Amino acid sequence: MKHRVEKKIGKGVLWIETGELAKQAAGSVLIGYDETVLLCAATTGPSRPGTDFFPLTCDYRERTAAAGKFPGGFIKREGRPGLKEILTSRLIDRPMRPLFPKGFYNEVQVQSFTLACDRTVDPDVLAMNGSAAAVAISSLPFNGPLASVRIGYVNEKFIPFPTSEQLEESELDIIVSGNREHILMIEGFAREMHEDLMFEALATAHQYIQEIVDLQLELIEKVQPTRLTYADPPFEKLYEALKEKYYDAFWTAKRTAGKLDRYEACETLKTAAREEFFPASKSNNVGGILTRTDDIVDEASDLDPPVDNQSQWDADLFDIAWNELEERVVRDQILSGTRPDGRGMKDVRDIECRINVLPRVHGSAIFQRGETQALITITLGTARDEQRVDGLFDEYSKKFMLDYNFPSFSVGECKPIRGPGRREYGHGALAERSVKPVIPYPENFPYTIRVVSDILESNGSSSMATVCGATLGLMAAGVPISNPVAGISVGLVKEGERWVLLTDIMGDEDHFGDMDFKIAGTQNGITGIQLDLKIDGISLEIIKATLAQSREARIQILRKMLSAIPRPAKEISTYAPRLFKTKIDPDKIGLLIGPGGKTIRGIQDRTGALIEIDNDGTVSIASSDEAGAQAALDEVTRITGSVEIGKVYEGHVTSIKDFGAFIEILPGRDGLCHISELADEYIDNIHNHVKIGDRFPVKVIAVDEQNRIKLSRKAVSKERTGD
Repeated sequence: MKHRVEKKIGKGVLWIETGELAKQAAGSVLIGYDETVLLCAATTGPSRPGTDFFPLTCDYRERTAAAGKFPGGFIKREGRPGLKEILTSRLIDRPMRPLFPKGFYNEVQVQSFTLACDRTVDPDVLAMNGSAAAVAISSLPFNGPLASVRIGYVNEKFIPFPTSEQLEESELDIIVSGNREHILMIEGFAREMHEDLMFEALATAHQYIQEIVDLQLELIEKVQPTRLTYADPPFEKLYEALKEKYYDAFWTAKRTAGKLDRYEACETLKTAAREEFFPASKSNNVGGILTRTDDIVDEASDLDPPVDNQSQWDADLFDIAWNELEERVVRDQILSGTRPDGRGMKDVRDIECRINVLPRVHGSAIFQRGETQALITITLGTARDEQRVDGLFDEYSKKFMLDYNFPSFSVGECKPIRGPGRREYGHGALAERSVKPVIPYPENFPYTIRVVSDILESNGSSSMATVCGATLGLMAAGVPISNPVAGISVGLVKEGERWVLLTDIMGDEDHFGDMDFKIAGTQNGITGIQLDLKIDGISLEIIKATLAQSREARIQILRKMLSAIPRPAKEISTYAPRLFKTKIDPDKIGLLIGPGGKTIRGIQDRTGALIEIDNDGTVSIASSDEAGAQAALDEVTRITGSVEIGKVYEGHVTSIKDFGAFIEILPGRDGLCHISELADEYIDNIHNHVKIGDRFPVKVIAVDEQNRIKLSRKAVSKERTGD
């Protein structure tokens, strides 16, 4: 049976339908906002043997036919997902994942496709709402509903579902997900927005979320789905036994200094526990690591061993139970006021900033915070290096790009090198958009800019280290950013009504904590914000406290960064191309190009510069050396310039008459230098003083009503002699 619900939100109508299309899926909906329509479907399957995690897969695909377009390139069919599709898939996944019950390991796949797009409102938020609605009306044990909204800020007003035109002038572009009570996910960017105004934006977004939740509840009431039942893995007794015997030893292991040493101590303890509880599953790959932490193992061995272990517990559940114990230890340490590395709750790890660490490149920096290290490389290019981006909306070009790489050695692992994954795309996009608000406008700095962040060590918030390192690298490269940007991640451990915020979380605090709240910005305000949760939401009270705590840390980090480089370098690298821009009369573009491109090619051949001309008359000149770029600029100016009275031009004689010489001062522009203006003395025969082809400076002394130019060689001589 077909069901439909709708509600006016903002200036458009949000509607959801089900029961007509994709009926073999576990749950499917059509969702639309005015004339933008998406199909979202959810399916499920049994868990694979040995799975100890929730295998949720979310995919978003844009069909260019939805906007009446063909795919770009030679192949006229959509292929692998683009960056926008990958980022939207992540947006769908992140708030949905915590709403599935712990211990539910069935395969779940959620797919979203654009079917029609009016190219006014971005379909990504519709895909998020449609995916959540499809899951909510299915048989899956989903703790929904879940709703999402994009908020803009134009003319001091918050706008839900802003159009692409409104976003162009908006000071804010933020997506917020949540349920009726709490906020679950935030992804957004702003133009240095103050924390108080950002909090107001989030509170406003939650009001619209509640309206969309009510709409989904109306649909669920009509569908009346039957929920799937499942059983939690029976690891509780094994967990209690491990806790009784190894809790104290685990506490000690988790206080080991250094990430790798701490990991080794915990693995040693885990190996000892597995061998004691399940001798038949004893591992042969422990090497010699037991010798480094024998005191921890001995401490646990003093307790009485369990009796008849094999008959009581399933060895396959050991990893699940041990992970539960590790989580319990870490959370108890934090709630007791003791972080794994001994820091206070608001303490930032030691920071080291270095610039110009690599030769030849246009800019470089290293940002190290604790055991997280980012190496930044800056490349400056020309207009030809811009990235063209196509999709449902109009094609556009990017002059600023940031790429994030996360090699396996950064966490001490052995993995084959593959292309970037969803995580790398997501972290790179977050860092890019957090830094973009301070990048100079092309009119002031015409370079195409690429930032590459290579994470060489990782133990918490490498994306925020990328933001800090990118700022250092850009300043070292001489990019005149308007303000330095820093970023920090704040964590949370919450049990019942008790909660603790953790500034600058490390890996264990991220993995076993409840929140990863990344906030980047300048001293003036926020430029980037991202919230990920492992619980089913946080209150506005926690969000407000996090915004305040992150600002304290951000200012502290900015001070450290500015001690390494207080302002952008005055000059760009000698190895960077030199770029000049000038504006000419569009009517003179043909004159500059010349017949068959002869004129512009001649300039490029003589100077070695690359010249590009836009239809509006903007001329971009690029060269590997400044002299070549300047020479090309001089020629362009000479060819396309307008004649100015009082200006001196280098001209050459094109014809001679008894009364004077005609001299070309600009291409196609001749002027008459009367015989009386050729020299101070009397000239009885002009041919004795000038010849065709002679070159000398002349000054424009007049331009009459018929646009005839009068020149003087004598005036230049007087100026130079001081007469």
